[in-house]
Amino acid sequence: MNDEIALTRLLGDAALRRVLDAIDRDGDETRIVGGAVRDALTGRAIKEIDLATTATPELVLARAEAAGIRAIPTGLAHGTITLLVNGETFEATSLREDVDTDGRHAQVRFGRDFEADALRRDFTINALLLARTGRIFDYVGGLEDLAAGRVRFIGDPARRIREDYLRILRFFRFSAEFSDGPLDAEGLRAAMRERRGLARLSRERVRAELLKLLVARRAADAAQEMSEAGLLGPLIASAPNPARLRTLAKIADDAASDPLLRLAALCLDLPEDAERIGERLRLSNAERQRLARAASLLVMLHGLRRAPRDDELRRLLFLNGREAAKDALLLAAIRAPDPAQWSQAQAYLRAAPEPRLPFSGDDLIARGVPAGRAIGEALDRLKDRWIDAGFPDDPRRLAQMLDEVASGAK
Repeated sequence: MNDEIALTRLLGDAALRRVLDAIDRDGDETRIVGGAVRDALTGRAIKEIDLATTATPELVLARAEAAGIRAIPTGLAHGTITLLVNGETFEATSLREDVDTDGRHAQVRFGRDFEADALRRDFTINALLLARTGRIFDYVGGLEDLAAGRVRFIGDPARRIREDYLRILRFFRFSAEFSDGPLDAEGLRAAMRERRGLARLSRERVRAELLKLLVARRAADAAQEMSEAGLLGPLIASAPNPARLRTLAKIADDAASDPLLRLAALCLDLPEDAERIGERLRLSNAERQRLARAASLLVMLHGLRRAPRDDELRRLLFLNGREAAKDALLLAAIRAPDPAQWSQAQAYLRAAPEPRLPFSGDDLIARGVPAGRAIGEALDRLKDRWIDAGFPDDPRRLAQMLDEVASGAK
């Protein structure tokens, strides 16, 4: 019953109805395919709606434009047209068969056979189709696998992988999200046999897939399987530690949707790790800097068996900012004998106001300190004294500190 409600809600989307009215006509048929159907059936949020259609790309373009729908030929050679309606994006792809593949790209020919199109897809749970009438078409046993919490390749796993080696990573990612038991044995064997094909993938594609995997429901289990199979270390240029990823998931609910922090838990120990991982995965400058800051602080916290006190956390927060302080604290916690005891410190860093230096150069100039280098040096001394004093906010105490530092700087 819940499945029916979810599918009805999906088909009731006004923008989708407008797209279907435009291209599902004149002897052609268009069905929703893949993730949207799978996610609706499992109660997950639908992030995107893909369509499979018997209409050729040229017909999709012409019909969309006639209906006033913006159409972008994003993948014309492979039959994909992106349609934009009221801020929603739909990808309509003409039914096709692979004529030739090289592990990254495929030559295709267009057709009108939905079953043949389904058979060329990666996993059974991604090949479900939904007609606008509400009927589900399942040519490969996807419904049964979805109900059983099982992720299987369609047909011969090795053949599917050779068509696109990214499917090795997708196998682990979808297993991490939708599987409730051990990985499919045939799929795992094929992934290990075909592992050399991973070297043919761009680092950008590996990065995107790996970061998605790390926020999946059973990411730690998948990382453990990949590590034991010898597949994970070469991808990240570092020795993975899935146990730390598992611990992070237990002690930090807010890290569930943070792939970079989960990556750090998996393989970050030293600042040089941040540089190496950033280069291997083509991380952005901001992502590399975040890892580097966390790693530098982690070195400072190394070996702590207890959570830092509030005054130590306040210092950490003031000197490094909230994000770096939180990241480093969590990475230190998952290495501690009892990570659960660090929960109060984590709560403190989430809620405590970030200390702001209550002095400025103008305050020192007003007390006779000459402008220039002396101001900067005096401010540095003030900052150190303020921190050592425990971040006081009493006006008289602050004035006294100013007077003392200013008198020594004249």
